[in-house]
Amino acid sequence: MSDSDFEAEREANIARNRALIAQLDISLDIPKKRPREKNPKPVQPSKRVKRESTPVVPLRQSSRLRRTVADPNESPAKRRKREQEEEALRQKLEQERLEEEERQREAKKPRHQDLDMKTLMDDMDVSEAATLTSALGPAEERDQEEYAGDHEAFAYEDKEEKAAISDLKHRLQKMKIVARAKVTQDRVYCAAYHSDITKDLIFFGDKHGQLGIWDARAAPDEEDDENAGSSDTKENGKYWRLQLHWPATAKSSISEIKFDPTNSHRLYTSAYDCTIRSLDFTSGVSREEYFMEDTLICSIDLPPSGNEMWISDAGGGLTHLDLREDKSKARWYQLSDQKIGSVSINPVDPNFVLTASNSRVLKVWDVRKLAKIAVPHDKHAKHVGPIEITGEDVEAYLGTMQGKSCVRGEWRHDKSVSSAYWDPHGRRIVSTSYDDTIRLWDINPDFLQHDKPFPTFRPVAHLRHNCQTGKWLTILKARWSPNTEVYPHFTIGNMQHSLDIFSCKGDLLARLSDKNLVTAVQAVTCSHPKIVERAASGNASGRCILWAPEDT
Repeated sequence: MSDSDFEAEREANIARNRALIAQLDISLDIPKKRPREKNPKPVQPSKRVKRESTPVVPLRQSSRLRRTVADPNESPAKRRKREQEEEALRQKLEQERLEEEERQREAKKPRHQDLDMKTLMDDMDVSEAATLTSALGPAEERDQEEYAGDHEAFAYEDKEEKAAISDLKHRLQKMKIVARAKVTQDRVYCAAYHSDITKDLIFFGDKHGQLGIWDARAAPDEEDDENAGSSDTKENGKYWRLQLHWPATAKSSISEIKFDPTNSHRLYTSAYDCTIRSLDFTSGVSREEYFMEDTLICSIDLPPSGNEMWISDAGGGLTHLDLREDKSKARWYQLSDQKIGSVSINPVDPNFVLTASNSRVLKVWDVRKLAKIAVPHDKHAKHVGPIEITGEDVEAYLGTMQGKSCVRGEWRHDKSVSSAYWDPHGRRIVSTSYDDTIRLWDINPDFLQHDKPFPTFRPVAHLRHNCQTGKWLTILKARWSPNTEVYPHFTIGNMQHSLDIFSCKGDLLARLSDKNLVTAVQAVTCSHPKIVERAASGNASGRCILWAPEDT
């Protein structure tokens, strides 16, 4: 069959098939394949990360390889001179190698000296440093007349309480994502919201000792073609990174950030490098406030006066530090045989301190009683550092008549207690635990006035909440809003990528999420001290979010 015959037969077959399809009334419209939905891209940092270059250590080299080819006619005197020069060179290279290794060892140790902003901002240029100084604003102390917490605040009747909860829920549910940025290079461990009402200034501490400062609503810098992107992936606001703790490894994770209660231009940070540092924005100096030899610092808190500090550590200890006295006068108490993950001071009555431990127990301590534990004379004689009160000393004291009211209340959880905090009115407590439960207490203020253990110390609410963060996520902690002018409520991250807000009674007020923009657990949360509709969160990659009404 020729090609023309074959083509004619093919055309005839096509015509017959079309006629048959027309008789059967079959549509040949083939549905188009739906385009595959792309996963949302995470917000992309607009700044190039500068990594520290590793110093080059002089390599050891064989003397045989370094030796030049000897002249067979070389005289004995020249040979001795050549060998002496080679030996001198070998010794010099060996000395340089040892000195470089020593420098590297020193570089990996925690820094105890005062550090200026130039040192902390090593990767920043002059313009970035200037914008940070401008963002921190003038050195003004916080308003001393701001409303303080009160034990009796928001003690409503049922009808009034329901109205207050309903109003707060209506306000919080308006919050959306209004800003995103990769504020820190590594996993966010803690956060604190500055009290300035003219801007959203949020501080994040990360896994490698870096402090990220984010002015979330600041006007962005001019973008070049390389950094330009869609509105869904570009960053908002401005941020700066300070290497506050050292070395820049997981050995220096920042565990807590606290602002000075009397001066918002000073903050304190604790870290796994066993140090606590203060950073004064006015002087631009970071100073070491305390150092614990070979003991990880888990949490710190300050009373409203700002003169003292309580420190919890991974060894089950609780340290009292008076910031006005020499560090050697600090007192360390062994209160648990396992890590105390958080410490919280009652903001209305600082005599009551709350501890949460891996031993599964939450306890309320009367620190006036702790201060009365007698220290054996031999310990005073050997004293060169903090005064240490051992677990045996504490147990012996608790067994006396005077020590019976030292522990006012305690509650055993089913698993480790991740955190426990007083609310800003010093009456309510929220705890989180690895038993996947959030517990709430409402303590009668009269209980705090008597010198005896609380008559009852049972939670008023149990909320089921997945707290199984595992190895790669920061532990979920319920954080009270520090705003004292609104009904008490707290924020906590959700393993389903949302930020949850609950009332002090356990009512779910808002579950903030956005599946298009948030694809990671918002493990760390904090709230603005003065503005209700403001919250921030951070995840395991250093990406942070500001939640606020869209019309902000």
